[in-house]
Amino acid sequence: MAVRELRLVSAAELRRLVPMADAIDLVRAAFVHLSRGEARVPLRVPVPGEEGGVTLCMPAAVPPLRALGVKVVSVYPANPVRGLPTITAVVLIQDPATGAPLGLVEGAALTALRTGAAGGLAAQLLSRPDAHIVALFGAGVQGRTQLEAVFTVRDITQVRVVGREPQRVEEFVRWARSQSWAGGATILPASPELAVRGADIVITATTSPTPVVPSAEVAPGTHLTLIGAFTPQTREVDADLVARATVVVDSRPGCLAEAGDLLLAIAEGRFSAEQIHAEIGEVAAGLRPGRRRPEEVTLFKSVGTAALDVTVGAAALQRAAARGTGQVVRLADAG
Repeated sequence: MAVRELRLVSAAELRRLVPMADAIDLVRAAFVHLSRGEARVPLRVPVPGEEGGVTLCMPAAVPPLRALGVKVVSVYPANPVRGLPTITAVVLIQDPATGAPLGLVEGAALTALRTGAAGGLAAQLLSRPDAHIVALFGAGVQGRTQLEAVFTVRDITQVRVVGREPQRVEEFVRWARSQSWAGGATILPASPELAVRGADIVITATTSPTPVVPSAEVAPGTHLTLIGAFTPQTREVDADLVARATVVVDSRPGCLAEAGDLLLAIAEGRFSAEQIHAEIGEVAAGLRPGRRRPEEVTLFKSVGTAALDVTVGAAALQRAAARGTGQVVRLADAG
């Protein structure tokens, strides 16, 4: 009887194991391999559940980084009445040589970390080096890691936070001001128009199905990171803004299947698939240029890819094993 171990990494342990700067480096490597065709990311498989719920199975492998696994995300709208979160997730990391399960990483925190890191990488590659004012739409979990990531790559002095619920925005502002990485930056609530006016970086991390960014206020030289909308019917910016921007995506196939920001602009005749400038991995690898002019408006659109989850998850698990952290469950397997 062979005995195997399964290591469990909690949300809190994940953040100790993988600081944001490390996460940005990891997603950079994953994106480069994805754009080179060296990652395998099959289409996600939806499994309908009760009361309108759905579970999504998202496998991925990044062989050059020895990362293999499956992300399982459940979205159950009725959960809040039960006192449960709408979205729950876990990422299974496997041995790339044998396929044997190595561990489980808490999926909601991993999703927030890798998505924030992707936004940080986009800001690093596409925003002006002197960018220092951020407009942030969305005061949730994704907004937190997006903000931490942009502080990691740029010298941010002011953040303007926009949200639908004033109390939640105030709570977010208090939280952000208390973070060591925020330094002495000014962080305050703002209206959409005032937030965007004069901002160097605009980040959208909302659940809104319709545009939240006042496109007329977006000045030349602005960089935008859009991560909230991930269905063909939803978008956070209008077609006018997409049409005037240099568009970089996390994955061409993914965005052309799911990114309503781009698909609706295409349907309205304001944009075309051929106008996508590059994948972020192509920019990171030096295969395509990033920002070419100071006055250029750049736009990074992300719908997410499990290649990032397994890459960051595998690194977290390796570090946990090396440090002897995380809960270990012993599994017995015949053979």
